[in-house]
Amino acid sequence: MNIRHQLILGVFLLPCAGWGGEQVRKPSQDMEDALRKLSLPGIKLNLEERCIDVEAIVCLHDGLLELVACTKGSKEHESILSIAARPMHIHTAMLLMGVKPGTPAMRKAREGERTRWVPVDPAGDTVRVSLVFPDPKGKQEEHAISKFISPAQPDEIQGVSIKKRQEVFPSSFLFAGSHLVEDGAGPKRYVCEQSGNVISISTFGDELICLSGVHGHQNDGLTWQVNPKDLPGIGEQVILRLRPKAKAPHKE
Repeated sequence: MNIRHQLILGVFLLPCAGWGGEQVRKPSQDMEDALRKLSLPGIKLNLEERCIDVEAIVCLHDGLLELVACTKGSKEHESILSIAARPMHIHTAMLLMGVKPGTPAMRKAREGERTRWVPVDPAGDTVRVSLVFPDPKGKQEEHAISKFISPAQPDEIQGVSIKKRQEVFPSSFLFAGSHLVEDGAGPKRYVCEQSGNVISISTFGDELICLSGVHGHQNDGLTWQVNPKDLPGIGEQVILRLRPKAKAPHKE
């Protein structure tokens, strides 16, 4: 079996066997050559930039946000972007680029005099999210996603009393990795593919990529809206770029 066939086989095996968070090493030159030939619909392994590029469509210019990106036909009314690519394939691409997944936020049972459920923050390698699209002269430019997200005004958020406001949207996310769950006698189901929660602002507990910490109405964590200035028009295609944060060298 040559290296290209091994890689293609790995693409199908990784979603089932790679969720545990094992670190994928930097690929050899032969592996890089094979990665360049690999085809995942709507996804490009950008080896020059060391990132993953995902085809996306702008779907919102006005409104409050719970997501940065959702799957096509799911939550476009509260997300800046929609994607046709499968979240499971994005997860696979992240693994192939050496990014380590963690877990979305969850609740964990703590035993004592009585069982209590305590929140557990999400975990995973840091990923910077940006958009790439041409400037007026046709040159491709990369913009941090925070450029297109701004604080919502208090009168636009019904039923929420804002006690404190974070004026700048975070630039970094976590590769949480969603969940694989049993689905009868068939193959396991990747939850994010059903929910549509690809890159979340709100904490859903099944997202592929999320903010650090837990964000919900109870802690004023959902007070963000679209900033349409310089954002391409609704229906226009852009590149959603996922750039893993460089890691410090491992010391023996």
